[in-house]
Amino acid sequence: MMIVEYIQSALLLIAAFLVIVSAVGLLSLPKDMKNVVYGRIHIVGIFDIACIIAMIGLGQYLLAGIYFIIAPFTAHAIANAFYKSEDVENNAELNEVEEEVDDTNPFIVHKSKIQKLEDVESEKLKTDDRFTISTLDIVEEE
Repeated sequence: MMIVEYIQSALLLIAAFLVIVSAVGLLSLPKDMKNVVYGRIHIVGIFDIACIIAMIGLGQYLLAGIYFIIAPFTAHAIANAFYKSEDVENNAELNEVEEEVDDTNPFIVHKSKIQKLEDVESEKLKTDDRFTISTLDIVEEE
């Protein structure tokens, strides 16, 4: 029984060492580096491995197994979401601007029409009934 406790202690020390190393790496990563999000996701993967080792050291084998399976999927989902929505450097499709506007769809409006509506001097804004405010006076009778 004593050997099991030594192995658990060793696993927890290894996990603590990995957490310290990855924390230093995460804090020292420059913010203006190219592909910094992917670098951060990679470093957080070391946190994941440290967490799995710590759970094994604490005897939580099922939880460690579930985390071992789920962690890569979540990291991939975060990286994929960043690539599809905000990664202008690596995703050329994000640099393309669509000029086609479907006039039959009432929910898709061209940006110039919105800017024209937001203009302070717009005649449409002054005459449109949707932008008027009505008030109701309440008078108490004694």
